[in-house]
Amino acid sequence: MTGRSIETDVAIIGAGPSGLLLSQLLHLEGISSVIVERTTRERVLGRIRAGVLERGTVEAMEEAGVDARMNEERIDHDGLIIGFDSDSYEIPVLDITGHYVTVYGQTEITLDLVEAAEARGQEIFWNCPDSALAGLTSDAPSVQFKTREGDTITIEAKFVAGCDGFHGICRKHIPADKLREFERTYPFGWLGVLVDEPPISHNVIYKSHPDGFSLASMRSTTRSRYYVQTTPGETVDDWPIERFWEAFRKRMGPLAANLTTGDPIEMSVAPLRSFVAEPMVHGRMFLAGDAAHIVPPTGAKGLNLAFADVRRLTRAFIAWKKGDESRLQAYSGEALDRIWKAERFSWYLTTLLHQFPEHSGFEKRMQRADFDYIVSSEAAQKTIAENYVGLDF
Repeated sequence: MTGRSIETDVAIIGAGPSGLLLSQLLHLEGISSVIVERTTRERVLGRIRAGVLERGTVEAMEEAGVDARMNEERIDHDGLIIGFDSDSYEIPVLDITGHYVTVYGQTEITLDLVEAAEARGQEIFWNCPDSALAGLTSDAPSVQFKTREGDTITIEAKFVAGCDGFHGICRKHIPADKLREFERTYPFGWLGVLVDEPPISHNVIYKSHPDGFSLASMRSTTRSRYYVQTTPGETVDDWPIERFWEAFRKRMGPLAANLTTGDPIEMSVAPLRSFVAEPMVHGRMFLAGDAAHIVPPTGAKGLNLAFADVRRLTRAFIAWKKGDESRLQAYSGEALDRIWKAERFSWYLTTLLHQFPEHSGFEKRMQRADFDYIVSSEAAQKTIAENYVGLDF
């Protein structure tokens, strides 16, 4: 066992999409970085995640120069279908905003970024779960960890970027008297099924039903991702695939006319919550993505918010390289302003379309009135469309 020290501009904690994109964008600007990831390469590449991309996320892939495969395989959506009971309405997102929403799987984005990093010789330390951060409020923060071989590595950096997710170590280094956390836990989850069958619709469908919410999305023209609302405590074992298809078909109603069922590639239950941590900076450490915020999947904002953070942080590092630290100082406030708006949109769609056990008849009538207003109001449709394609960066 040996020890060695590495000097770099930015030590990036986390090799998910956020950390990988940040390293790629910094590389293009001549800013060095080293990535430390607590899990294995195989596990990172095997994660099943969403794939509905805002226009800004597509732009980020283009800026990073890793858009070739995305542009070959992407599916561009021109609308968003919202259903309530037996009624449905398609919001013409492209006509309203002039922008598409793009479907391209997060798993594919991660693969594209990993391959780009390896092709340029980016240093990534996989499977290093015990990183220790030090000197975050000094001009010389550091990260120390052991490799799989037992070697001790110390990264001496100018900055630390916390891209290590909700359960990562970086946010925990913000002192308790300076950190504020805001959270809303929803009284239900989503059971998701990934199946190699054509999607039932050309656009994503969000559907409210007295039995619970359902969603129809896709990863490609031959691979679909479907969801149903579940109650707390339910697991995949409570949902044999026959029960899932029966519930999904019933909740979708006529919108499931083109449904082709099949054996699932993957099934999982995810709890829903909203979470924001303030501030997103501590000394020379900057948080990005799930390390600082979580949104319920309604609205598909998780990856998109993370990429917006990374683009903003990259611009701040570029300004720093030119001798201007003002954008680093402004990063947290500017990022949070946009994050809270995205949190609002995800919370709004979640509240509109799900069945809440505590709701009385009054709240349920309010949900219906809200849907009817959306159908009748161009202004309401514009609000949803603007948020769906992504607020200006």
